[in-house]
Amino acid sequence: MISHLVRASMLASVCVAGIATKAPAATQYDGAWSVLIVTTRGECDRAYRYGVSIVNGYIRYDGGMVNMSGQVYANGSVRVSMTSGTARAYGSGRLSRNSGNGGWNGVSGPNRCSGYWQANRSG
Repeated sequence: MISHLVRASMLASVCVAGIATKAPAATQYDGAWSVLIVTTRGECDRAYRYGVSIVNGYIRYDGGMVNMSGQVYANGSVRVSMTSGTARAYGSGRLSRNSGNGGWNGVSGPNRCSGYWQANRSG
């Protein structure tokens, strides 16, 4: 469950910055993105690829049992959090106009996992 949760968030991965600025409407990052999430530590599945959308600077994922909350800031920094049941995951990183990358970490019961994510604009 955590692997699904964490991977969907990356995107999602997609994520950085502790700057609490508001995302403007219709950002340069808006659109469809393909996010590869890879586990490098812990007992989670090795890798997944997800499709996410960015709309007005907010990350959207319509993939099912995962609740995602995320934002891309004007400078390209990204922050995402996800939950599914008692599992939770967090990701951060940075996007450019057509690609991005960052890291993630999560926990589900006693299992802790972490890794990296890479994103590319799709479509």
